[in-house]
Amino acid sequence: MSKLRVQSFSVSLDGYGAGPNQDLEHPLGVGGPELMEWFFHTRLWRNMQGEEGGETGIDNEMAERGFANIGAWILGRNMFGPVRGPWPDDSWKGWWGDEPPYHTPVFVLTNYPRAPLTMAGGTQFHFVTEGIHAALEQATAAAGGRDIRIGGGAATVRQYLRAGLIDELHLAIRPILLGAGESLWSGLDLRALGYECSRHVAGERAMHMFLTKRG
Repeated sequence: MSKLRVQSFSVSLDGYGAGPNQDLEHPLGVGGPELMEWFFHTRLWRNMQGEEGGETGIDNEMAERGFANIGAWILGRNMFGPVRGPWPDDSWKGWWGDEPPYHTPVFVLTNYPRAPLTMAGGTQFHFVTEGIHAALEQATAAAGGRDIRIGGGAATVRQYLRAGLIDELHLAIRPILLGAGESLWSGLDLRALGYECSRHVAGERAMHMFLTKRG
């Protein structure tokens, strides 16, 4: 049975999943790339860039785990790009170039309709205007029994947590303070929602925490 998973979601010590002032120049917000330093040193990241080498320790193991058995992704619109409001045209095709790293169907939450977008490597973006439950239903059908991964951002993860739909949440907690940005925990009582910390593993540059639903 498919699970809904959040994997390798980087968070600062003060609970931010992205820095402030996200735009084309700062897709992760000001200071946001510091959240991903644990990932940038892994062998997986270097392989994704077409490069050799990279570290093969705990951080790399956790990053690789995040791509195992994934049949579809769900993204918030900000994770797809910086365009706001109605789509002016179809020229923006994501942050990742001609071949995004997903290689599966990807369902993008948006208030504005747009035709599906097929990219190299098996990625097809579908733009869902009916909300988080519709996106999950479509992603589950597309995943073919494999799991669905929520790629973010923080607001999208919060919506699915608030609805109690996430089965497993893997956080890569970085030892940094951002001070401002996109808060992951704003308005959430995870204990009341039925989540608990089921596992934690110290990596080279992040503490990996796993939250799961009780029962």
